[in-house]
Amino acid sequence: MIEVNNLTKIYKLNKKQKKELKTSADTKIAVNNVSFTANKGEIFGLLGPNGAGKTTTLRSIVTLLKPTKGNITVCGYDVVKDSVEVRKRIGFLTNELKLDEHFTPNYTMEFFGKLHGMTKEQILNRRKELFNYFNINEFADKKIGELSTGMKQKLSIAVSVIHNPEIVIFDEPTNGLDIITARAVEDYLVTLKEKGKLVIISTHIMNVASKLCDKIAIIISGEKVIEGTVEKVLNHTNSDNLEDAFFELYKQAVKGA
Repeated sequence: MIEVNNLTKIYKLNKKQKKELKTSADTKIAVNNVSFTANKGEIFGLLGPNGAGKTTTLRSIVTLLKPTKGNITVCGYDVVKDSVEVRKRIGFLTNELKLDEHFTPNYTMEFFGKLHGMTKEQILNRRKELFNYFNINEFADKKIGELSTGMKQKLSIAVSVIHNPEIVIFDEPTNGLDIITARAVEDYLVTLKEKGKLVIISTHIMNVASKLCDKIAIIISGEKVIEGTVEKVLNHTNSDNLEDAFFELYKQAVKGA
């Protein structure tokens, strides 16, 4: 279980950032008083436009950012006080994960397995399982730089979950992927859920969220505007689909700003 309680993250801005944001303010509130709960055996979606605060929220959960205010617990462990224990239980995939293009998939899996303290046998067994699932075997000894974008993404997923974590957090997992690779990724998320794991994804693609997520939270301009099942969000906005529901909530948020 993950519990996010009144998460607020405030950044100090330097001169260059002020100029880029066209503001004279010394700080920017990236996430403002956000709370939600996500449980094992479900796919939880964090939805919102680019810049809404989704990635900041995820990076706070996985201990890469320290909350300015509020607190987060992962399986009962505080992300600040118990960061080592939290990291053991989480697999995190982000677009910022850059695999060394001179390495091979085989070597990369071994490298990350060792980082997680896995034995050689554990690494071999897990690599076999994941490479079979994602059809990576044929490319296992090729340099990563020679792989397609889709194969790199599948390898990135395998690397992120090599230690078989209880919780898997993917930031925009299907962004920029072709339809075949995107479906493979989506199917894998469902497989993880069926194994009883908690899966959290952030996305701005509403049909992905509608298809996959058991619960969602929508964040707009750093603030949570609604949380619940897709059905609850549709009923709340009197909408037929999640995209229409999102735009209705977005209009309300902009109007109230």
